[in-house]
Amino acid sequence: VQLQASGGGLVQAGGSLRLSCAASGSIFSFNRMDMGWHRQAPGKQRELVAAITSGGSTNYVDSVKGRFTISRDNAKNTVYLQMNSLKPEDTAVYYCAGKPTFMSGGFAFWGQGTLVTVSS
Repeated sequence: VQLQASGGGLVQAGGSLRLSCAASGSIFSFNRMDMGWHRQAPGKQRELVAAITSGGSTNYVDSVKGRFTISRDNAKNTVYLQMNSLKPEDTAVYYCAGKPTFMSGGFAFWGQGTLVTVSS
């Protein structure tokens, strides 16, 4: 599975960005995959920011609840992360990841990352 993330950039605090992650080359149907967005800030460990199951259930890390929304378009094999009210502490490289729903354990497939920089 190839995951191609895009949409990062430089934005002022309070602004918005939408990240996209397109999946291709999968022997697994995208609509049967759980997807997630992770981020890694300089000097910090990678953290799961938001996830969406194949059934559409979502969960978020507390720090982004109410500001970020994860969604998916199965017809386009794409998962999105809408980020509003961005804060400087959201600055990080954002990675999308996926795994077939039937597979236990962590995410098996990873994209290359897209940099989000929020200026104060």
